[in-house]
Amino acid sequence: MWDIVNMEVNGLTILVFLLAGIGTGIVNTLVGSGSLITLPIFVFMCGLPADVANGTNRIGVLVQSTVGFFAFKRQRPEFAKGNPWLALPCVLGAILGAWLATDLDAKTMNNFIGGLMVAMLGVLLINPKRWLKESQTSTLQDRKPLTLFIFFLIGVYAGFIQAGTGVFLIIALVMVAKYTLRETTGFKLLVVVLLSIPALIIFFLSGDVHIGWGLLMAMAQSIGALIAVRFVSKAPNATKWIYRILVFVILASAAKFLGIYDFLLSLFIVQ
Repeated sequence: MWDIVNMEVNGLTILVFLLAGIGTGIVNTLVGSGSLITLPIFVFMCGLPADVANGTNRIGVLVQSTVGFFAFKRQRPEFAKGNPWLALPCVLGAILGAWLATDLDAKTMNNFIGGLMVAMLGVLLINPKRWLKESQTSTLQDRKPLTLFIFFLIGVYAGFIQAGTGVFLIIALVMVAKYTLRETTGFKLLVVVLLSIPALIIFFLSGDVHIGWGLLMAMAQSIGALIAVRFVSKAPNATKWIYRILVFVILASAAKFLGIYDFLLSLFIVQ
């Protein structure tokens, strides 16, 4: 589980791997869905089977989210507010999702997630002002049964495949739990940390984790997390930047899950 396998390692390969990891860490820290980058890298560049790539990916997610959360707590504590108990249904869901991951129907799941991403994009664009408000709101909504059930479902999904979890957490925190977009940025990282721990343990016990590649990716993603926190801390109108990046990531994610990206790419590849 430590060795670098199934590929001819060279300086350029490692450089591309690390740069992709840094970029993923930036995207994951700000909004999420960076696993759409890392999973193909683990499969096609590192030669890992899909199930091992899915498990290995959790190392970087866990480490990068931990680094990002504590960096926010130190530099911009207002970006990391929230009720930690809201993570409990996510953790329980993640345990179930990771346990069921071996039976994942990838095509059906991709179509469902892609359609959901399109719907979420509509929610984002119809009323942008709702997402850009800065005033702190009551978090009484995060104790309601419906809210807890929705976060349980997000946890189940996170246990399955992880990609897109950050986006769904942000949507749920703003639309259901009534958090501001600014408050979700760091707090979602805490939720991801807590739900990633049991999922990683389950994948590790099942032998679906490659420690060597996972730790290398975790190092790169942590650098990206620190860059993202510094950017948000220094950028004027940080909430607007987060909103813009969120819209872009949802567009890219929907295109990937629905196969639009692969279709467009095939048009430029000579058969």
